[in-house]
Amino acid sequence: MKTAATIALATVALAACRMVPEPTAGTPPVSVPPVSVPTPVPTPTPTPPAPSNAVSAGIVAGPSVASLGIAPADAAGALSSFRESCPRLLTRSDASGIATGAAWEPACTAARAWPQADAAAFFDRHFETARIADGAAFATGYYEPEIRGARQRLPGYDVPVYAMPPELVRGWWETTPVTERTGRQQLGRYDAEGRFVPYYDRAEIVNGALANRGLEIAWAADPIEFFFLQIQGSGRLLAPDGRVMRIGYAGQNGRGYTGIGRLMKDRGLIGDGTPYDTSMQGIMGYLRDYPAEGRAIMNENQSWVFFKELTGDGPLGALNVPVRRESSVAADPAFVPLGAPVWLRMDRREASGLWIAQDTGGAIKGPNRFDTFWGAGEDARTIAGGMSARGQALLLLPKGTVARLTGR
Repeated sequence: MKTAATIALATVALAACRMVPEPTAGTPPVSVPPVSVPTPVPTPTPTPPAPSNAVSAGIVAGPSVASLGIAPADAAGALSSFRESCPRLLTRSDASGIATGAAWEPACTAARAWPQADAAAFFDRHFETARIADGAAFATGYYEPEIRGARQRLPGYDVPVYAMPPELVRGWWETTPVTERTGRQQLGRYDAEGRFVPYYDRAEIVNGALANRGLEIAWAADPIEFFFLQIQGSGRLLAPDGRVMRIGYAGQNGRGYTGIGRLMKDRGLIGDGTPYDTSMQGIMGYLRDYPAEGRAIMNENQSWVFFKELTGDGPLGALNVPVRRESSVAADPAFVPLGAPVWLRMDRREASGLWIAQDTGGAIKGPNRFDTFWGAGEDARTIAGGMSARGQALLLLPKGTVARLTGR
């Protein structure tokens, strides 16, 4: 087969051999314009599609559970969280393609009566490890913030905490062809003309789009603290009289999430050469020092989270069971079955160890992306706010799962 270069050379040769009549006496010579030979354009290499779940990303058998050296206290905490997750793990659909609820039944049955003191042996008995894609993991941290807030609006407590609005529903945009109306519908609202439109974004809500409708379940004192509580998805409101109200995620407005930390770093507002590091504390420092610019930056994250009051013993994760400090981790359910144990070996000691995937997050997308949970309090805030760890991740799956998926 001729290459593009061969064809180009042949074109030049033919051009040079064109028959041009000899000029006769007294006839001006014929001017032959130069021949332009186009430069060959290389064919671009097709970009492979991004994996849609764990199976398409690739699953490889990992080392034995016994070789991980799980610490007794680490295993005990993970066993408690796994046991709490089992009722949901056994019944929920699995977007990862790894295992249905029935595959988890033997481990969940054994977990009910397994002694906490021998928790490491439980995981060794019932699980094998698997690496998703290359296993290269990145982990951040989240926590249950405690901020000033009250059930009733008080002087200095002016930031509304909204419940889910009843008109926030799912539907199809008018521009979506009927043939493409498959899968989950979009979040939005119907306007006065009956058209399905996007729901109000953060800026519209901050500017009063939901005001005076009775949707307020509480009032916060600090808009910046409340912004970060929304990112965490749950938190505690501490009233002036010392009473505490726990609130948790009820829903979201359907608008895209934008991480303002990355945005601010790209603009040179935080990070090297600035007075503000890239931790949550550094971001907050800039937002407080530049309030007008800070409000505009926060509004670039169009996502808004709605809340409900929680009465249990801990914030609820996506599995609707309490998330526990140093035992619960958020993951992408397309790559990690929610309820599954996850082993992390990271460059941050705090993030290393055995976790149970019990939550999700708007920024927690893709294989081996995790968000570790650190509970409540100042130390939790410090650890979670500065957590940025890299290393390797392994999933713990019911024995026999890897052979079933890979055929070997």
